[in-house]
Amino acid sequence: MLNKIKVTPLAAESFGVRSMCTLVETPDVTVLLDAGVSLCPYRFRLPPHPIEFKTIKKLRKNVAEAASKAEVVTISHYHFDHHTPSYEDWLVNWTEANETARQIYQGKKVLMKNPRDKINASQRQRAWLFQKTGGKYAEALENADGKAFAFGEETVLRFSEAVFHGSEDSMLGWVVMTLVEYADERFMFAPDVQGPMSTRTLELIKAAKPHVLMVGGPPFYLGGFKVSEAQLQLGLKNLTAVVEAVPLTILEHHALRDESWRQRTKQVYAKAVEVGHKVVTAAEFAGQENSFLESRRKMLYVENPPSKEFEKWMQEGLTEKSSTKPPM
Repeated sequence: MLNKIKVTPLAAESFGVRSMCTLVETPDVTVLLDAGVSLCPYRFRLPPHPIEFKTIKKLRKNVAEAASKAEVVTISHYHFDHHTPSYEDWLVNWTEANETARQIYQGKKVLMKNPRDKINASQRQRAWLFQKTGGKYAEALENADGKAFAFGEETVLRFSEAVFHGSEDSMLGWVVMTLVEYADERFMFAPDVQGPMSTRTLELIKAAKPHVLMVGGPPFYLGGFKVSEAQLQLGLKNLTAVVEAVPLTILEHHALRDESWRQRTKQVYAKAVEVGHKVVTAAEFAGQENSFLESRRKMLYVENPPSKEFEKWMQEGLTEKSSTKPPM
Protein backbone atom coordinates (compact mmCIF):
# COMPACT_ATOMS: atom_id res chain seq x y z
CA MET A 1 0.00 0.00 0.00
CA LEU A 2 3.02 2.22 0.50
CA ASN A 3 5.79 1.94 -2.08
CA LYS A 4 7.64 5.22 -1.66
CA ILE A 5 7.14 5.82 2.08
CA LYS A 6 9.04 3.34 4.25
CA VAL A 7 7.57 2.78 7.73
CA THR A 8 9.67 0.96 10.35
CA PRO A 9 8.19 0.44 13.84
CA LEU A 10 11.02 0.52 16.40
CA ALA A 11 9.29 0.07 19.76
CA ALA A 12 5.71 -0.69 20.77
CA GLU A 13 3.56 -2.78 23.10
CA SER A 14 3.75 -5.64 20.61
CA PHE A 15 7.55 -5.42 20.94
CA GLY A 16 7.31 -5.64 24.75
CA VAL A 17 7.52 -1.99 25.90
CA ARG A 18 5.34 1.10 26.14
CA SER A 19 5.98 3.12 23.00
CA MET A 20 4.85 3.91 19.47
CA CYS A 21 8.29 5.00 18.22
CA THR A 22 8.44 4.68 14.43
CA LEU A 23 10.94 5.64 11.73
CA VAL A 24 9.44 7.00 8.52
CA GLU A 25 11.58 7.51 5.40
CA THR A 26 10.71 9.19 2.12
CA PRO A 27 13.12 10.03 -0.72
CA ASP A 28 13.26 13.55 0.76
CA VAL A 29 13.52 13.16 4.54
CA THR A 30 13.85 10.69 7.42
CA VAL A 31 11.58 11.30 10.41
CA LEU A 32 11.66 9.70 13.86
CA LEU A 33 8.17 9.80 15.36
CA ASP A 34 7.76 9.97 19.16
CA ALA A 35 11.19 8.79 20.32
CA GLY A 36 10.22 7.58 23.78
CA VAL A 37 10.35 4.11 25.34
CA SER A 38 9.07 3.18 28.81
CA LEU A 39 8.11 0.32 31.12
CA CYS A 40 5.24 0.31 33.59
CA PRO A 41 6.92 0.65 37.02
CA TYR A 42 4.32 -1.58 38.72
CA ARG A 43 1.80 -3.92 37.13
CA PHE A 44 0.11 -6.67 39.13
CA ARG A 45 2.08 -5.19 42.06
CA LEU A 46 5.33 -6.26 40.39
CA PRO A 47 8.18 -4.20 38.89
CA PRO A 48 9.29 -5.02 35.34
CA HIS A 49 10.67 -8.54 34.90
CA PRO A 50 14.34 -8.96 33.80
CA ILE A 51 13.10 -9.92 30.32
CA GLU A 52 11.36 -6.53 30.09
CA PHE A 53 14.56 -4.75 31.08
CA LYS A 54 16.56 -6.70 28.49
CA THR A 55 13.95 -5.73 25.90
CA ILE A 56 13.96 -2.00 26.66
CA LYS A 57 17.77 -2.00 26.64
CA LYS A 58 17.77 -3.53 23.15
CA LEU A 59 15.04 -1.24 21.83
CA ARG A 60 16.71 1.87 23.27
CA LYS A 61 19.76 0.97 21.18
CA ASN A 62 17.58 0.56 18.08
CA VAL A 63 15.97 3.97 18.65
CA ALA A 64 19.39 5.64 19.07
CA GLU A 65 20.62 4.04 15.84
CA ALA A 66 17.50 5.21 14.01
CA ALA A 67 17.95 8.72 15.41
CA SER A 68 21.42 8.86 13.85
CA LYS A 69 19.74 8.57 10.42
CA ALA A 70 16.89 11.01 11.04
CA GLU A 71 16.83 14.72 10.27
CA VAL A 72 13.51 15.31 12.06
CA VAL A 73 12.18 14.07 15.42
CA THR A 74 8.57 14.62 16.49
CA ILE A 75 6.91 14.85 19.90
CA SER A 76 3.14 14.30 19.85
CA HIS A 77 2.84 15.01 23.59
CA TYR A 78 4.98 14.98 26.71
CA HIS A 79 4.48 11.54 28.20
CA PHE A 80 7.75 9.66 28.57
CA ASP A 81 6.76 6.81 26.26
CA HIS A 82 6.59 9.49 23.53
CA HIS A 83 9.67 11.60 24.26
CA THR A 84 12.90 10.92 26.14
CA PRO A 85 13.81 12.73 29.38
CA SER A 86 17.34 13.78 30.29
CA TYR A 87 17.57 12.40 33.81
CA GLU A 88 18.88 9.03 34.96
CA ASP A 89 16.14 6.43 35.28
CA TRP A 90 16.71 2.66 34.98
CA LEU A 91 13.28 1.58 36.25
CA VAL A 92 10.84 3.21 33.82
CA ASN A 93 12.64 4.90 30.90
CA TRP A 94 16.08 3.22 30.81
CA THR A 95 17.83 6.55 30.44
CA GLU A 96 21.32 7.72 31.30
CA ALA A 97 21.48 11.30 32.53
CA ASN A 98 21.82 13.65 29.51
CA GLU A 99 23.39 11.05 27.21
CA THR A 100 20.27 9.09 26.13
CA ALA A 101 18.34 12.23 25.16
CA ARG A 102 21.40 13.77 23.50
CA GLN A 103 21.73 10.75 21.20
CA ILE A 104 18.18 11.28 19.98
CA TYR A 105 17.80 15.04 19.71
CA GLN A 106 21.27 16.39 18.93
CA GLY A 107 21.32 18.34 15.69
CA LYS A 108 17.70 17.51 14.84
CA LYS A 109 14.78 19.62 13.79
CA VAL A 110 12.27 18.83 16.54
CA LEU A 111 8.62 19.34 15.61
CA MET A 112 6.69 19.23 18.86
CA LYS A 113 3.34 19.66 20.51
CA ASN A 114 2.86 23.30 21.51
CA PRO A 115 4.08 23.44 25.14
CA ARG A 116 1.79 26.33 26.10
CA ASP A 117 -1.52 25.82 24.31
CA LYS A 118 -4.02 23.01 24.99
CA ILE A 119 -1.77 21.26 27.47
CA ASN A 120 -2.38 20.08 31.02
CA ALA A 121 -0.21 21.05 34.00
CA SER A 122 2.00 17.96 34.19
CA GLN A 123 2.78 17.98 30.47
CA ARG A 124 3.43 21.73 30.53
CA GLN A 125 6.07 21.14 33.19
CA ARG A 126 7.63 18.24 31.26
CA ALA A 127 7.66 20.33 28.08
CA TRP A 128 9.45 23.15 29.91
CA LEU A 129 12.02 20.69 31.26
CA PHE A 130 12.54 19.17 27.81
CA GLN A 131 13.29 22.56 26.29
CA LYS A 132 15.86 23.23 29.02
CA THR A 133 17.49 19.78 28.82
CA GLY A 134 17.15 17.35 25.89
CA GLY A 135 15.77 20.06 23.64
CA LYS A 136 18.89 22.19 24.01
CA TYR A 137 20.76 19.70 21.84
CA ALA A 138 18.35 20.19 18.93
CA GLU A 139 19.16 22.28 15.90
CA ALA A 140 15.66 23.79 16.14
CA LEU A 141 12.51 23.42 18.23
CA GLU A 142 9.26 24.28 16.48
CA ASN A 143 5.64 24.09 17.60
CA ALA A 144 3.79 21.84 15.16
CA ASP A 145 0.10 22.04 16.09
CA GLY A 146 -1.99 22.58 12.96
CA LYS A 147 1.05 23.28 10.77
CA ALA A 148 2.57 21.74 7.63
CA PHE A 149 6.29 21.38 6.86
CA ALA A 150 7.65 20.70 3.35
CA PHE A 151 10.82 18.71 2.67
CA GLY A 152 12.50 18.25 -0.70
CA GLU A 153 10.41 17.93 -3.82
CA GLU A 154 7.33 16.01 -2.66
CA THR A 155 7.25 15.36 1.10
CA VAL A 156 4.95 17.21 3.46
CA LEU A 157 4.51 16.59 7.20
CA ARG A 158 1.07 17.76 8.30
CA PHE A 159 0.25 18.01 11.98
CA SER A 160 -3.31 18.01 13.26
CA GLU A 161 -4.80 20.50 15.64
CA ALA A 162 -4.42 19.37 19.24
CA VAL A 163 -6.83 16.45 19.82
CA PHE A 164 -7.88 14.76 23.04
CA HIS A 165 -5.71 12.17 24.73
CA GLY A 166 -8.62 9.75 24.80
CA SER A 167 -12.10 10.94 25.78
CA GLU A 168 -13.31 14.50 25.41
CA ASP A 169 -13.32 14.95 29.20
CA SER A 170 -9.85 13.45 29.57
CA MET A 171 -7.59 14.80 32.32
CA LEU A 172 -4.58 13.56 30.34
CA GLY A 173 -4.47 16.51 27.97
CA TRP A 174 -4.01 16.70 24.21
CA VAL A 175 -1.82 15.22 21.48
CA VAL A 176 -1.04 16.07 17.85
CA MET A 177 -1.31 13.54 15.03
CA THR A 178 1.12 13.46 12.10
CA LEU A 179 0.39 12.82 8.42
CA VAL A 180 3.40 12.02 6.21
CA GLU A 181 2.66 12.66 2.54
CA TYR A 182 4.92 11.77 -0.36
CA ALA A 183 3.51 12.21 -3.86
CA ASP A 184 0.19 10.35 -3.71
CA GLU A 185 0.96 8.23 -0.61
CA ARG A 186 -0.11 9.00 2.96
CA PHE A 187 0.95 7.50 6.29
CA MET A 188 -0.77 8.76 9.45
CA PHE A 189 0.44 8.50 13.04
CA ALA A 190 -2.29 8.87 15.70
CA PRO A 191 -0.82 8.16 19.14
CA ASP A 192 -2.82 7.98 22.37
CA VAL A 193 -6.18 8.90 20.84
CA GLN A 194 -7.48 5.69 22.49
CA GLY A 195 -9.67 4.47 19.67
CA PRO A 196 -10.16 7.34 18.93
CA MET A 197 -12.69 8.12 21.63
CA SER A 198 -13.26 11.63 20.28
CA THR A 199 -15.64 12.05 17.34
CA ARG A 200 -13.66 15.08 16.17
CA THR A 201 -10.48 12.97 16.08
CA LEU A 202 -12.29 10.33 14.03
CA GLU A 203 -13.38 13.01 11.56
CA LEU A 204 -9.79 14.27 11.18
CA ILE A 205 -8.44 10.76 10.55
CA LYS A 206 -11.06 10.00 7.92
CA ALA A 207 -10.56 13.40 6.24
CA ALA A 208 -6.80 12.73 5.92
CA LYS A 209 -7.51 9.53 3.93
CA PRO A 210 -4.34 7.68 4.96
CA HIS A 211 -3.35 4.50 3.15
CA VAL A 212 -1.70 3.25 6.35
CA LEU A 213 -2.55 4.41 9.88
CA MET A 214 -0.81 3.65 13.16
CA VAL A 215 -3.29 4.30 15.97
CA GLY A 216 -3.40 3.93 19.73
CA GLY A 217 -6.45 1.83 20.67
CA PRO A 218 -8.78 1.86 23.70
CA PRO A 219 -7.20 1.22 27.13
CA PHE A 220 -9.10 -1.94 28.09
CA TYR A 221 -6.80 -2.56 31.07
CA LEU A 222 -8.11 0.62 32.72
CA GLY A 223 -11.76 -0.30 32.29
CA GLY A 224 -13.99 -0.03 35.33
CA PHE A 225 -11.77 2.18 37.47
CA LYS A 226 -10.06 4.84 35.35
CA VAL A 227 -12.05 4.57 32.13
CA SER A 228 -15.76 3.83 31.92
CA GLU A 229 -17.11 0.97 29.84
CA ALA A 230 -19.14 3.52 27.86
CA GLN A 231 -15.93 5.32 26.85
CA LEU A 232 -14.29 2.03 25.86
CA GLN A 233 -17.29 1.13 23.74
CA LEU A 234 -17.17 4.52 22.03
CA GLY A 235 -13.47 3.98 21.31
CA LEU A 236 -14.29 0.57 19.80
CA LYS A 237 -17.11 2.01 17.71
CA ASN A 238 -14.87 4.74 16.31
CA LEU A 239 -11.99 2.30 15.76
CA THR A 240 -14.36 0.11 13.76
CA ALA A 241 -15.18 3.16 11.61
CA VAL A 242 -11.44 3.79 11.19
CA VAL A 243 -10.63 0.31 9.87
CA GLU A 244 -13.59 0.54 7.53
CA ALA A 245 -12.08 3.70 6.02
CA VAL A 246 -8.35 2.90 6.09
CA PRO A 247 -6.85 0.07 3.98
CA LEU A 248 -4.21 -0.90 6.59
CA THR A 249 -4.44 -0.07 10.30
CA ILE A 250 -1.58 -0.73 12.71
CA LEU A 251 -3.34 -1.11 16.07
CA GLU A 252 -1.09 -0.41 19.04
CA HIS A 253 -0.36 1.00 22.45
CA HIS A 254 -2.98 1.12 25.26
CA ALA A 255 -5.22 -1.50 23.67
CA LEU A 256 -2.48 -4.14 23.75
CA ARG A 257 -1.78 -3.81 27.50
CA ASP A 258 -4.73 -6.12 28.26
CA GLU A 259 -4.38 -9.87 27.71
CA SER A 260 -7.92 -10.03 26.32
CA TRP A 261 -7.37 -7.26 23.75
CA ARG A 262 -7.85 -9.56 20.74
CA GLN A 263 -11.21 -10.75 22.07
CA ARG A 264 -12.26 -7.19 22.89
CA THR A 265 -11.52 -6.03 19.33
CA LYS A 266 -13.34 -8.85 17.47
CA GLN A 267 -15.80 -6.41 15.89
CA VAL A 268 -12.92 -4.28 14.61
CA TYR A 269 -11.21 -7.20 12.89
CA ALA A 270 -14.53 -8.46 11.53
CA LYS A 271 -15.28 -5.08 9.92
CA ALA A 272 -11.81 -4.95 8.34
CA VAL A 273 -12.31 -8.41 6.82
CA GLU A 274 -15.79 -7.48 5.63
CA VAL A 275 -14.50 -4.52 3.58
CA GLY A 276 -11.22 -6.15 2.45
CA HIS A 277 -8.99 -4.12 4.76
CA LYS A 278 -6.32 -5.26 7.21
CA VAL A 279 -5.49 -4.75 10.90
CA VAL A 280 -2.07 -5.68 12.31
CA THR A 281 0.12 -4.89 15.31
CA ALA A 282 3.43 -3.06 14.86
CA ALA A 283 5.31 -6.33 15.34
CA GLU A 284 3.18 -8.06 12.71
CA PHE A 285 3.69 -5.13 10.33
CA ALA A 286 7.44 -5.53 10.85
CA GLY A 287 7.28 -9.28 10.20
CA GLN A 288 7.98 -10.21 13.83
CA GLU A 289 6.14 -12.21 16.48
CA ASN A 290 4.08 -10.32 19.05
CA SER A 291 5.70 -10.00 22.47
CA PHE A 292 3.17 -8.66 24.99
CA LEU A 293 5.43 -8.58 28.03
CA GLU A 294 3.60 -6.12 30.30
CA SER A 295 0.27 -7.95 30.21
CA ARG A 296 2.14 -11.23 30.87
CA ARG A 297 4.31 -9.85 33.71
CA LYS A 298 2.77 -12.02 36.41
CA MET A 299 3.34 -15.13 34.29
CA LEU A 300 6.90 -14.05 33.46
CA TYR A 301 7.76 -14.16 37.16
CA VAL A 302 6.25 -17.66 37.40
CA GLU A 303 7.85 -19.07 34.25
CA ASN A 304 11.21 -17.31 34.61
CA PRO A 305 11.96 -16.73 38.32
CA PRO A 306 14.52 -13.91 38.68
CA SER A 307 17.86 -14.29 40.40
CA LYS A 308 18.45 -13.68 44.10
CA GLU A 309 20.30 -10.50 43.15
CA PHE A 310 17.29 -9.25 41.23
CA GLU A 311 14.95 -10.12 44.11
CA LYS A 312 17.18 -8.08 46.41
CA TRP A 313 17.03 -5.16 43.96
CA MET A 314 13.22 -5.48 43.97
CA GLN A 315 13.17 -4.73 47.70
CA GLU A 316 14.86 -1.36 47.21
CA GLY A 317 12.85 1.88 47.32
CA LEU A 318 11.64 3.63 44.18
CA THR A 319 14.52 6.14 44.18
CA GLU A 320 17.15 3.44 44.60
CA LYS A 321 15.66 1.29 41.85
CA SER A 322 15.55 4.25 39.47
CA SER A 323 19.20 5.12 40.07
CA THR A 324 20.59 1.57 39.95
CA LYS A 325 20.58 -0.70 36.92
CA PRO A 326 18.73 -3.93 37.75
CA PRO A 327 20.88 -7.09 37.84
CA MET A 328 19.73 -9.02 34.77
